[in-house]
Amino acid sequence: MGKLFKTTRWDSAQHLGTEEERASYLDACLEEAGDDAGFVAHALGVVARSRNMSQLARDTGLTREGLYKALAEEGNPSFGTVLKVMGALGYRFSVVRETRAGDAAKPAVRPAARPAPVKARGSRAAAAPRRASRKSGSRAGR
Repeated sequence: MGKLFKTTRWDSAQHLGTEEERASYLDACLEEAGDDAGFVAHALGVVARSRNMSQLARDTGLTREGLYKALAEEGNPSFGTVLKVMGALGYRFSVVRETRAGDAAKPAVRPAARPAPVKARGSRAAAAPRRASRKSGSRAGR
């Protein structure tokens, strides 16, 4: 008979030591998940466990046990819970349009409109046009 090897369960949370590693892990999981909400919840739970679940519970206003349950692979957290956890961890969602075959001729991203430059305070050019004083006696426009 061969020797039996003792193995331990892999826990990604133990290997996410920096904020950069956590963000990269979560980004990769979101990319890989497709429409598997359980996978996303589990990935968020891994990142949460790599930090401090008790502090996260205080920051979100949820119980520690509730977070463990919601962020388990079988968990089904509400979108509100996901947003609370993301915010407490210091992350936010960003939307990127997926390029499809029929969209090849269209640009993937439109450049953002730039606001007009603001002139320095006190400059006459930046001041709003003045209205006629109501005391002038003119009743036109009323």
